[in-house]
Amino acid sequence: MALKTLNDLNLENKRVLIRVDYNVPLKNGAITDDTRIRASLPTIQYILKKKGTSIVIMSHLGRPNAGKSPEFSLKPTADRLSELLKRPVLMADDCIGPSVEKQAKELAPGGVLVLENVRFHKEEEKNDPAFAKQLAGLGELYVNDAFGTAHRAHASTEGVAHYLPSAAGFLIEKEVKFLGGLLENPQKPYVAIIGGAKVSTKIAVLESLLPKCTTLIIGGGMAYTFLKAQGHAIGKSLVEEDFLDTAKRLLQRATELKVEVLLPLDHIVANEFSEKASPEAVDTVDIPAGKIGMDIGPRTLAEMKDRILKAKSLVWNGPLGVFEFDAFGNGTLETAKLVAKCKGTTVVGGGDSVAAVNKFGLADKIDHVSTGGGASLEFLEGKILPGIKALEK
Repeated sequence: MALKTLNDLNLENKRVLIRVDYNVPLKNGAITDDTRIRASLPTIQYILKKKGTSIVIMSHLGRPNAGKSPEFSLKPTADRLSELLKRPVLMADDCIGPSVEKQAKELAPGGVLVLENVRFHKEEEKNDPAFAKQLAGLGELYVNDAFGTAHRAHASTEGVAHYLPSAAGFLIEKEVKFLGGLLENPQKPYVAIIGGAKVSTKIAVLESLLPKCTTLIIGGGMAYTFLKAQGHAIGKSLVEEDFLDTAKRLLQRATELKVEVLLPLDHIVANEFSEKASPEAVDTVDIPAGKIGMDIGPRTLAEMKDRILKAKSLVWNGPLGVFEFDAFGNGTLETAKLVAKCKGTTVVGGGDSVAAVNKFGLADKIDHVSTGGGASLEFLEGKILPGIKALEK
């Protein structure tokens, strides 16, 4: 996939409209994690170094239902961006309209303007052409650096690209390079670690990765559906009865393709699904009646270790246990440590696996930590992402 990049645009003396992903977590109006804002800095700083450029930034935040609502304002992100850039950042009171147009057009070279939440207008998610054209009128060039929303054909992610010369920012360029490499020509052995609660949300990615990988490690809640499909006892563990046949079919396909599938060999279980539950080790594949599988056990981790450390390509998406409960987070955190030690090309995507890598301070030891949960999953499924398609050469 050949994308138009910043090198394909003549940025000098231009007002550049950038779509970023500032959908950051807020608590009482304060940003609790500014990772996404920091991720946008390389593109913004590169553009600002060009002679005579100014920048208009657009993003969404949360899911506001009825027009403008203060709790979904992007003002805190504009303030944080100003601190990180060490320069004033202006904040618009809307994302379209005469006063916003005036503000954008009066930006001095080096000026930065953050537009208000694009989702305050229902036309954004409908990809309304007239709304997209109004947004496009605020810039002379368009750069999309919001990988986390690239799987949605919205006005600010796909529509605007029809009205302005467009390119990918550094973040999207990096995402496509690493995720694309795992799909197109991964070095072997290639290990895919797929976790999470439900098989139903990961079928497409499992089907996409199976023909490419050497070893497929399945953990998290979805593993119990596969274990039951193999005839194992799973106690009261999470199971998707409607997907038992799908699990059998995927295991059969793996056998045909000579792909090793590693499922939990032992477990950490509890009597109830609760943060206060006491963890118990079960040293067999089968889970006793009345017990709920909550995490992978030490034998499973030992088997995973050898595969992970020898991998030349590795992708990890989804937690290996009930990561949000501390007593059942060990499998996910130990997996994060192993992935960090892997000498091959490592890519981590999906909210909880990314959270584990960040929580353990291991992000700088991973080749690429994807910023897009749903987008990275859809990319690995082999889907065409509308926001990326709009930037192809």
